[in-house]
Formats: sequence, C-alpha cells, structure tokens
Amino acid sequence: MLRIVFEKATKVYEGRTVLDGVTCEFASGVTAIMGHNGSGKSTLLRLATLLEEPDAGRVRCFDASTGAELEHGLHTRRRISLVLPRGGLFNSSALDNAAYGLRVRGIGRAEARERGMAELERVGLVPRADQNALTLSSGESQRLAIARALAVGPEVLMLDEPTASVDEEACAIMEEIILGLKSGPGGLCIVMTTHDPDEAVRLADRTLRLSQGQLTF
Repeated sequence: MLRIVFEKATKVYEGRTVLDGVTCEFASGVTAIMGHNGSGKSTLLRLATLLEEPDAGRVRCFDASTGAELEHGLHTRRRISLVLPRGGLFNSSALDNAAYGLRVRGIGRAEARERGMAELERVGLVPRADQNALTLSSGESQRLAIARALAVGPEVLMLDEPTASVDEEACAIMEEIILGLKSGPGGLCIVMTTHDPDEAVRLADRTLRLSQGQLTF
C-alpha cells in the first residue's frame, strides 16, 4: 500500500499562493477534500498524483508495508490513478477505453480486454462495452473513467469532483461504486474532492477543508 505525505507543501501560480504550507497524509480509506472553487483542491490532487512538485515543502511517498521511501518515478506514479471531472475519454469503444491503461503497460490485448470488461461490470457498463465512449451520458462517462482508472490496479485513487455535473440518479450510482470500493478488499486509498458536505458524510472516513490554500481538519 502506498502512503502519501504532504510536509508544509506550498504551490504558487503566477504569484498567487494556491497551497500554503499544507501538511496531511493519505493512506487507506476515503478522504474527502472540501472547499470553494479556487481553494486549491485540484492543485492538491495534482501534487498528490505526482504530476507536479511543490514550490516549497515536500510530498513524500512511502511503501506502507516496508516503510521505504519511494522516488517520484514512473513506477510510483503508476501506483496512483487520477480521474478528472470530464474523464478524458477517447474516440473508441467503452471497452477499449477501459483497457487502455493496461495496453500502455504492455498487457496483451486479450487479457487487457478481459480485465477491462471486469471493471465495466463493476461500474455497471457491460451493456455499453461496444458503444463509442464519446456518446455516453455524463454519468456513464464518469463511471467509465473510474473503470479505466481501476483496471490498472492502483493503490491510490484520486477523484476530482466525481459527482459534479451529473443528475441525481447518476450521483447515487457513483456513490454506490465508491462505497463498494471502500468496503472491498485490498485497502484502496481514495481521495475525492467535493462541494457537497452531505456526500462527504455519506462516503468519507475523514474530511479535510481547504480555504485560501490552507488546510483545516
């Protein structure tokens, strides 16, 4: 299991401090990050996913089973999956999208499609397997993006506003998927941003709040 530790992490864009000395840790369970638009939620996820480095302070990764600190290389980044609000889907079938990360990692086509189909089943999209991903509804697109992220077997799953811009029914399905992941085997760490305090109560083991780049518990 991967453990991600922020130590007084600061991030500045064009002279504006977006994160200001953030200290926190992400391990197993579900952590909800709340805050208004511009509070730094998405920036925190990018740092936690190792897509960016802080301008001051550190983001450190540890193997929880051995305690060893890990370098911020490709091997470590591949232990983390990030799902953005619009999913970033490709102009191909839902199944091809679900299997994409596996193919990039050198997994053979047959195995990749089998594992991709298993993730489509997890998120209730097997009937859409052959449908072009760009024709799915917004809720289905978000579920497919989660399936693609899970197919590669991440230890940490980052979800940026997973229920934003979807209707009430799609939101309920999404929350059911997250609760299923939370209760499943393997101790998956899930970090999600949300504007909805009720959703945080329903899904999260703990909630962090960002305001003007600073974190409160």
